[in-house]
Amino acid sequence: MDVSFLGGPQPQRGVGIVAPFDFALDRELWRWVPDDVSLHLTRTPFVPVEVSLDQARLVSEHQTLREGVQALCAVAPDVVAYACTSGSFVGGASGERSMTAAMEEAGEVPSLTTSGALLAALQEIGARRVAVVTPYTKSVTDSLEEFLGEGGIAVTGRSYLGLTREIWRVPYRDVVDMARDAVAGDAPDALFISCTNLPTYDVIPQLEAELRMPVLSANQVTVWDALRRIGKQAVGPYQALVNEAARRGPVAMNPSPALPLSRTEEPSESAPCADPAEQPVRPVEPEAALASAGAESAEPLEGYEQGFPSAHTDEWGGGNQPPV
Repeated sequence: MDVSFLGGPQPQRGVGIVAPFDFALDRELWRWVPDDVSLHLTRTPFVPVEVSLDQARLVSEHQTLREGVQALCAVAPDVVAYACTSGSFVGGASGERSMTAAMEEAGEVPSLTTSGALLAALQEIGARRVAVVTPYTKSVTDSLEEFLGEGGIAVTGRSYLGLTREIWRVPYRDVVDMARDAVAGDAPDALFISCTNLPTYDVIPQLEAELRMPVLSANQVTVWDALRRIGKQAVGPYQALVNEAARRGPVAMNPSPALPLSRTEEPSESAPCADPAEQPVRPVEPEAALASAGAESAEPLEGYEQGFPSAHTDEWGGGNQPPV
């Protein structure tokens, strides 16, 4: 059978991803990727340590990163990203820069880390004051705040879960609750949801509509920065970082005194191509908004109605924490 008329396959650009051994959200990364780009993932070797500062240091050792990059170079990626937030901020700003240098030296290819991508994304949207959400313990969350401080970013409020394992199982409900707690203090310019193992894709547009500010997540900034390095655009409907129209919509507005933060707005379905800022809006309950967040991909927000067992206070407990 002659199939020469089919042509193709079409040329693909490649993004290499070095992820920690326990990374479970491969599919979420793909959701930000356009059709003409492929992701190539590899993982760091297993270490018998739970999520902690010690684990962050182990999975980000330079030799580990070099080996990961060298494995990816077999498929000739155009750029390589280290997709781990804690692993790339645990050594501070200088540690992040040295990781990037080690990766670039190993593969002779442009390289980046999640934490470096975060600083680039905050600069892109002009944010200098952020609220922070993490699934980590207090000590790991403290380390993130210190890293941001080195980059000239002030943390206005934070909320964390105190988890040390199976972070990918956290339901969207808990992410939303932590976000509301974190922004309750001084008005931040943006919200950052940390950890590449914490699901965020579907809640970003809903939180931006409710909180009226850009919402960044670890996986989002990683893919965004990697793609822009090769001249590509990340995809993410109604996400301010990757969608200019979203920046001119609800996230550009100040919270309305007539509409409490527990309510959100939806763009009109009758005019999907119009600028959201010009569309009439109607308030809906957050639960209804979040339940429909996955409509474009025909996926429900799995686990939204389920609670994740929060830990106690201090090192192992979440809740709204004042900046330190």
